[in-house]
Amino acid sequence: MNGFIRQTCYLLLVVTFVCVALVNAQTPVDEDDVIRVETDVTNLPFTATDKQHRFITSLRAEDIRVLEDGVPQQLFTFQRETDRPLAIAFLIDVSGSQERTLGQEKAATRAFIESVIKSDKDQAAILPFTGSVFLEQGMTRDLLSIYRALERTDVALPNYLGSGKPLGGIPTGPGLPRPPQDGSTAIWDAIGLTATEVLAHTPWQRRRAIILLTDGWDTTSRLLRNDAIKRTLEAEAVVYAIGIGDSKQDGVDKDTLRDVTARTGGRAFFPKKEADMTSVFAEIEQELRTQYLIAYSSTNKRRDGTYRKIDIEVTNPELRNEKLELRHRPGYFARPGSKNPTASGPGNAN
Repeated sequence: MNGFIRQTCYLLLVVTFVCVALVNAQTPVDEDDVIRVETDVTNLPFTATDKQHRFITSLRAEDIRVLEDGVPQQLFTFQRETDRPLAIAFLIDVSGSQERTLGQEKAATRAFIESVIKSDKDQAAILPFTGSVFLEQGMTRDLLSIYRALERTDVALPNYLGSGKPLGGIPTGPGLPRPPQDGSTAIWDAIGLTATEVLAHTPWQRRRAIILLTDGWDTTSRLLRNDAIKRTLEAEAVVYAIGIGDSKQDGVDKDTLRDVTARTGGRAFFPKKEADMTSVFAEIEQELRTQYLIAYSSTNKRRDGTYRKIDIEVTNPELRNEKLELRHRPGYFARPGSKNPTASGPGNAN
């Protein structure tokens, strides 16, 4: 009889555990409980190069310190990354001013994709732009689809005739600027929409970048340059510009391209001949693949929408004498209600 009672109690105990497990499994998880784990975490990738522009890959956490608005921050993550998956949006100017140079831009883009994009993990998108930006190919790992989209990309004279749909995301209506005409050049609209409508929706683990191929002369954007930069920063993306223009017309607006890239943590390149494009893309790839990732919880817990400036300083005396260049996005906007701020802001090279 005692054995029967013990066996019955054992069975009841097992049933109880099973019921509890089922209830827990069916009980929805409070999303705030999940998000709270990442509350106030600021992630910031950066690269380090020496005076010969060689990448430094031997830094340690104790070699640097991070300041937010001048206040030192305690790092809880410091790691070197050499092969992070990429999400790259190729933003290609197809306005009338690029008629003589588009073929060169397309050839260089294809060469970059062939040598850099790894179909088992990287993603790329093709977005030609004039007065509007067209999603000719959304983010994909399918290289054949990317090549086909690139092949369809052509100069808008006067209208863009590709199959891509124009991206929305800028309010229109009475009292607001009208959408620009095709054949014009709206660089800031193109950057801002690519950031918010394409890159912002890619997995957060990927290194997000816009590779902008243009002469830099904006004529019809509804967004201000600062608006485009802010959207890029909020998407945790960086802009690299390749300035290509027709020397018989206005050439390239180098100062503008240097500004927008520096303020997002990228760089601007101005190849003089087609052969230079290979080395340009090689530098971009190395910078995207070779980086450090640091993370900290800000001492400033207010989410008041203000911009927080981030500086990374070299504290190691020997390395300081080397005058290393640290490239990063030195800040972020502490968006109200945001529980997972991102390290972004007007770019900087220390």
